[in-house]
Amino acid sequence: MSLKRRNRVEATFSMSSMTDLIFLLLLFFVMASTMSSPNDIKINLPQARAKTNTKQVAAKVFIDNLGEYSVALGRQKPVSINPEDLELYLASVQEQDSTMYIALHADKDIAYKEVVRVLDIANQHKMRIVIATKK
Repeated sequence: MSLKRRNRVEATFSMSSMTDLIFLLLLFFVMASTMSSPNDIKINLPQARAKTNTKQVAAKVFIDNLGEYSVALGRQKPVSINPEDLELYLASVQEQDSTMYIALHADKDIAYKEVVRVLDIANQHKMRIVIATKK
């Protein structure tokens, strides 16, 4: 009597469970990344290696390491100013010539909120502003 086996062993590997697992992981990471919103301000900071000449600087705003503000028009000597009066001063400079830039010279040791204050004023009045750096 001749008995034959009816069950054949196949030498293949089923990838269906592996693809299901990869799909679920992909779905999880896509959902997790869209639900998180980063709390940062996207600013393109200027490179300090190359010198950029801006010849149309209307006013310069200086913030020293004590947080005191000074302003200067063109090549004039800086004059001390109250932070609350800075917005009015910059608005009057913009009325004179709206194509000019405002240069911000801020000490590296001051609080970041002081720089953001000047950037917010410039943004509200649609002013062009340049952050001055050393080479």
